[in-house]
Amino acid sequence: MKAKVLLSLILLCGSLAAPVARAGDAAPAAPAACELPSYLLTSESRLSRVADAVKAAKPLDILVIGSRSTTIPSSESSSYPARMEAILKEKLPASEVVHVSVEIQSKRTAEEAASTFVKLIEAKTPTLVIWQTGTVDAIRSIDPDEFRSAVTTGVVALQKAGADVVLMNLQYSPRTETMISAQPFLDNMRVVAQEHDIPLFDRFAIMRQWNDQGQFDLFSPSRGPELAKQVHDCLGRALAQFVIDAAHLEPAQQQN
Repeated sequence: MKAKVLLSLILLCGSLAAPVARAGDAAPAAPAACELPSYLLTSESRLSRVADAVKAAKPLDILVIGSRSTTIPSSESSSYPARMEAILKEKLPASEVVHVSVEIQSKRTAEEAASTFVKLIEAKTPTLVIWQTGTVDAIRSIDPDEFRSAVTTGVVALQKAGADVVLMNLQYSPRTETMISAQPFLDNMRVVAQEHDIPLFDRFAIMRQWNDQGQFDLFSPSRGPELAKQVHDCLGRALAQFVIDAAHLEPAQQQN
């Protein structure tokens, strides 16, 4: 059963990470399919270091730590980190330097990933870290309490290193939701976010919203490259807006 789940998730990640960019492709305007209810893009926790960097017109370095679904090796400009970077550059002042880098932690549990954070942050010195986690732990049926402890350890390490932190949970797949028990991992990530006063980007709820409302069909096995590009674009746009809102940036600090 776990092998089938892993295969399904690999196929899902592949289908959402497969588009190949054509030379001369223009950045698309925000499509209606990207629309989301406001509660999915707001957080009571504040990204103070991001806010300080923007107000001081200092470089904004963002590090995304995730799995294969984080990026698109054959078309990095179509991945959600790249789309987030592009949208942030549009929204933030022209004098602001925004750079998003990606650290792939393929097939690593939260505990395994967290063990690398001290050296990683020393090398990258990001203002903000977006940590995407939970999928591998759910597939491996890691004890939820152990998972929560590992996420806590990772968050504390990132904060002690001087970075703002955003947690990002599992991606939603209607084809695998009956095969793995995602809810304990979703709940525990929310608990850690609340305990440490950091924003949680609820990717699972966002993707389920798009699927349930018919904006994207995430069940069909025949998803093509164009759909994959659209999903990554929408995730990047949502994440950029989430970061801006969590930093409590005033309209004057954003470009029109």
